[in-house]
Amino acid sequence: MFPCGSNRRRRGLPDPGLFGSTRGSVSLEFVGSLPLIALGLLVTVQFVFAGYALWSAGLAARAGARSVLTGKGPEGAARRALPPGLSDSMRVQRREGVTVVVSVPRVLPVLPRFEVTSSSDLGR
Repeated sequence: MFPCGSNRRRRGLPDPGLFGSTRGSVSLEFVGSLPLIALGLLVTVQFVFAGYALWSAGLAARAGARSVLTGKGPEGAARRALPPGLSDSMRVQRREGVTVVVSVPRVLPVLPRFEVTSSSDLGR
């Protein structure tokens, strides 16, 4: 290292100035970008939860439609086809097939609630 600023000037290097070197600036920039990285991660996880709920609602609607074809009600079969966390908020409607409405789990409680819907009639 250079003990004093005069050696830096002789070699053509910039003077570090009033604040010294720029060491650690990358760390500060990284820490400053952490909230954006966290927000992007939360949005991604919320989209994954929405896709999972939609996929599960589709499976439940098909199970309910199969149950209707056998002469039984669709609610029990649809509830059994859903994972435990999604079956609590499930609604089944029977209009021209079976429609299953499921609430999407939220990553943060401050996010608004929304639901996904899937229906199946098994070709009828």
